[in-house]
Amino acid sequence: MNLVSEVKTDINMREVTFSFDAEEFEKACDQAYQHAKKNITIKGFRKGKAPRKLVERTYGEDVFYEDAVNQLLPETLDKIVSDLGVTLVDRPSVELVSCSKEEGAVCKAVLITKPEVTVSEYKGIRAPMVIKEVTDEDVNQQVEMFRQRQARQIDVDDRPAQLGDEVKINFEGFIDDVAFEGGKGEDYQLRLGSGQFIPGFEDQIVGHEIGEKFDINVTFPENYGDERYAAKPAVFKIELLAISTQELPEVDDEFAKDVSTFDTVEEWKADIREKLTERAKQAGQNGFENIVFDKLIANTDAVVPNVMNERRIDQMMHEFEHQLRHQYGDLSLEEYLQFTGMTVQQMRDTYEEDAKKQVLLRLALEKIVEIEQITVSDEELDEALTDLGAQYQMPLEAVKARIPVADYRMDMCVNKAVELVKNNAVVDNSLLEEETAADETAEAETTETATEE
Repeated sequence: MNLVSEVKTDINMREVTFSFDAEEFEKACDQAYQHAKKNITIKGFRKGKAPRKLVERTYGEDVFYEDAVNQLLPETLDKIVSDLGVTLVDRPSVELVSCSKEEGAVCKAVLITKPEVTVSEYKGIRAPMVIKEVTDEDVNQQVEMFRQRQARQIDVDDRPAQLGDEVKINFEGFIDDVAFEGGKGEDYQLRLGSGQFIPGFEDQIVGHEIGEKFDINVTFPENYGDERYAAKPAVFKIELLAISTQELPEVDDEFAKDVSTFDTVEEWKADIREKLTERAKQAGQNGFENIVFDKLIANTDAVVPNVMNERRIDQMMHEFEHQLRHQYGDLSLEEYLQFTGMTVQQMRDTYEEDAKKQVLLRLALEKIVEIEQITVSDEELDEALTDLGAQYQMPLEAVKARIPVADYRMDMCVNKAVELVKNNAVVDNSLLEEETAADETAEAETTETATEE
């Protein structure tokens, strides 16, 4: 292989042209023939026994060119990338420029490279830490959650439906007097006030009694996922089949014994308060760390190739689909999108901002690994991979054979960088006062401008 030219065509993008001489290319063509001949049948020869020259006369001289080039590319591109000292963030796009037995082959590849990163500050980042005080109301809300879990559903037949009731209905929707797809349901269970249906639907069931048949008039939201229905008025024909409501237990010592390991309500509530206090401390710590890493992102400068953001969105979509299947059995992402009225692109758009932040944060942490010369020893790596293997009942060597060990080692280095940033961050609640003063100033300026106008 000969590197013919290398040109930086854009930020994080290079175009390289390289060639294979006739001898090297011929060798690759012969290897391609040897690999393919077992599947080649030509009249007069047993399958796999046709000579190469006859195959080329039959199917064309270039029959093995593409396979030959593809065979040469992986090692060639690895060498080019290594010689250039760059890291790729996407598979190279390769074009075959010319190819012949006499001249060999010439190829052109577009390389998208990892961006240059600078981090202006990562030690001593200052951020406020707010730890919420646990109140009696917070404790009572937890108690109410336990009451809701122990509630019994009681049928109601002596009054109209109310918000908070669960009703069973038949319904069918019409737009311009025509029934529309997905607008029909039978024996449908709906809790009034849950917001499960479009605005106005549930409120209009309130006040009706079992056995009534009535119409509901609603308008689909302008941003409704299915554009066929967005902003259009619709009429739903309703039949109210049943009404039920919750019966909540009394909060007494017997109830405390039923839902906890304590004998009295007072002991139970004290335990709830203690747990809420611990959660509040952890939430305060998490909030502090989130601000710290947001500031780290703000302190990071890099021109990120869009493919890195798109790839992170791909991962987030995959993780969400995995979560769907774990929580709801066979519910697929396609079915979820259909149910919510979203398109794939709309869902990807919801991930875009977070994906960009996550990519930039990862680049910042990898830069810190480089600056601080953070390493992971072979012993540390083996210990972590042994723990990983234990989860899947696999020996260490089998784990190493199945995962990209270098990437895993880098992940461990990045985790060390995370701890370095956190351990060097400084709690500074005076920043809260500065933010409040800045907000008040901005509000005063806005008011003053409005008054002048």
